[in-house]
Amino acid sequence: MTIEKIVNFLGLAMRAGKVKTGESVILNDIKKNRLKLVIIATDASENTKTKFQSKCESYHISFRIFGTRAELGQALGKAERVNIGITDQGFAKKLVSMIDEYRKE
Repeated sequence: MTIEKIVNFLGLAMRAGKVKTGESVILNDIKKNRLKLVIIATDASENTKTKFQSKCESYHISFRIFGTRAELGQALGKAERVNIGITDQGFAKKLVSMIDEYRKE
């Protein structure tokens, strides 16, 4: 699995309208159980990673650390992004498997 395939799939999810970005938006959607997956950039601060990981664990939402801010932003066709929320179960499941496969290599 290449990083390009994952980035392209994130772009597809964005075009399908299944992506949320922004810390306050994502935290709010976690509390309302609207998200199926949260992705945090590898170059995010440790505080941010810890905060999102603990929130996701308490609300039973999948959580992955993947890509840099620039890569995540580029995948969505926007400026740098530290956090991304996926609202669709199908996209979330596929992204989790793609990211996990990428990590094994």
